[in-house]
This record gives sequence, C-alpha cells and structure tokens, in this order.
Amino acid sequence: MTKHNFITFDSETRELTCHGEWNISNLAEIKKVFDSITWPKIGNISIDGKAITKMDSAGAFFLTNWVTKLPDKKLKIHFESFSEINKKLLAFSEKQKSHDDIPENKELPWLQGLGKVFLLQLQEFYEYINFIGRLFFESLRILHNPTSWRWNTVASVINTAGTSALPIITLLSFMIGVVISYQMGNELRQYGANVFIVNLIGFSILREFGPLLTAIIIAGRTGSAITAQLGLMKINRELDAINTMGITSEELLLLPRLIGVFIVLPLLTIWADVFGVLGGMLMAKNVLGITPHEFIIRFGHEIPLRALFIGLGKAPVFALIIASIGCFQGVKVHGSSESVAMHTTRSVVLAIFFIIIVDGIFSILLSNYKL
Repeated sequence: MTKHNFITFDSETRELTCHGEWNISNLAEIKKVFDSITWPKIGNISIDGKAITKMDSAGAFFLTNWVTKLPDKKLKIHFESFSEINKKLLAFSEKQKSHDDIPENKELPWLQGLGKVFLLQLQEFYEYINFIGRLFFESLRILHNPTSWRWNTVASVINTAGTSALPIITLLSFMIGVVISYQMGNELRQYGANVFIVNLIGFSILREFGPLLTAIIIAGRTGSAITAQLGLMKINRELDAINTMGITSEELLLLPRLIGVFIVLPLLTIWADVFGVLGGMLMAKNVLGITPHEFIIRFGHEIPLRALFIGLGKAPVFALIIASIGCFQGVKVHGSSESVAMHTTRSVVLAIFFIIIVDGIFSILLSNYKL
C-alpha cells in the first residue's frame, strides 16, 4: 500500500482512496503525488472519494483530466462513494473536457470557404429582415397610443445626430463644393465653357454629393453610437430589465432612434446642399471669374427642382438603413466589450455599403425622371 498526502493507493486491491482538501491551493502537491506513483498498465482502478473533505472545480478537473490523459487506454477507472456535490463537479469537469477535446475546424478550400461565408451572410440578412418586421409590427401596436411614443428620446437623438453634426457637415460639404469647382473649372476653362460649372455643381451636389456625404457622416457618427449604446446595455442586462418591466426594447429604445434619424437626415441633407453650393460658388469666382450674382441667376435657371427632390428623396431611405442596421447590430452584441467593438465596426461598414448600393439603384431608376 502506498500512502501519500491526499491519496492512498492499494496496488493489490487496485483501490485509490482520495482524502483531504482537493482544491486549487493543493493542486500542485496533488499533481506531484500522482506523478510519483507507478500506475498499473491494465485492469481496473476504483477511486473512492468518500474521505474528501473539500473539492472545488480545479480538483475535479485535475482528476477527470488525469483519467483521460492516461497513456494506456486499457486501464479502466471507476469512481465510487463521491458525495452528490462532488459528483456534479466531476460531471461538469468531464463535460467541459469533452468540449475542449473537439478538434478545431480545419481551413476549408477557398470555394467551400466562400460558400460558408455566403451562407452566414444570408442567415444574418434573414435575421435582419425578421428584425425589421418586428419593428414594423411594434410600431403598428403603439401607433394609436401617442403616449407610448418616447418623444424625449426622439428629441435627444435629433439633437445628437442633427445639431451636433452641423459643424462637420458644414465643413465637409463646403470643401466638396470647393474641390468640385476647382477640379472641373480647370477643365472647363480650356474649352471656354466656364458657365457650365454652375450645372456641374448644381446637379452633383443636390442629387449625389449632398445626400450621400451626409448619410456617410451620419452612418459613421450616429450609426456607430447607436450600436455602441445598445451593445453596452445588452451586456449590462439593461435590455432584459426593460423587458421584465413590461416595456419592450423596441418601444423604449429602437423606434425612437429610428424616428429621430429619419427626421434629421433630410434636414441635414438640405444643410449640406446649401454649403456645398456655396463652396462651389465662391471657388467659381476665384477660378473662373463667375460672380455670385451670375452664379445664382444661372443656378435658378438651369437647375430644376427635381434635382433637389431626388436628393431629398434618398435621405429618408438612407436614414432607415443607418438606424435599422445600427439597432440590429446593437442588439446582436453578446459576451464582452470586444463584441461591442466588432458589431460597431460592422454597423458602420454595412451601413455605408448599403447606402452606396441604394444610391446606385436610385441613380439608375431616376436618371430620366421628370417633374
């Protein structure tokens, strides 16, 4: 019979008796004891745990890990006389060990990998459509009850996404107008077509650059903020707490953000149009010698209202894309702050991607539209 601290092993009866405290503080000494014993290669060994006074998950994991790591699989181990608590610890450790033993997925061939990515994206798009449907039916539910609408939250979103974004939109729109006027003006001057700079600036700013630039700024600024806010609330279990209070997260958090962005983006688009045209007009005077008076007269004569309305028609669609993707990625956050960062980045990338796709579709469908 071999007797050590924490175990007693009888080589004749093949009985291993565990005793003492099997916890993390004694784990190093327990391991040394096990390594010092010459175990039989075949047959059975029964492990008796009735003398264990205390066991934690570290001790249970060591014991189950030792069993699975035996060099000779012909040696069979049987657990006997363990308390109910210790049996649960051993079962839990065995379950975790079986999960750890699952081999990692090997790298797939490029075609299979492409198919896997496509299926994952398709599944996420299906989840996104379900999310949009849930928002739609939730909006119908509270449509006839104005007191359910969170107007304070809507006003806060308008202030954050609108008023606070005016400086950056002003600067970038003005600079876009300056760049267009300067780059196109040099080409037009070579052909004596200076006055056509008004047409270029008017159509490009009102139809394309105004709504597109504004949407991209709001996607990077407000869309990411929505995802981060909802993600942190998801991690802190605030969304679960809201649901237990009988108030849905769609009613309290998601729809107000959707409405706020929907209201503010067309207004910001008009603001961007004004400063984009203003920047082009000032640069046209310096580069081509077109006075502001001449610019305004030709602008009103050559640029139809449809250019403005087409640009403004895109803004609400862009707003729905930005807010819905931001909310969807926010509620998908799980685990830790790393998930917040990942879904925030994904929110911005997807929003900009779909904005450009939808803008291209609008440009094709409305290219010959007449008012």
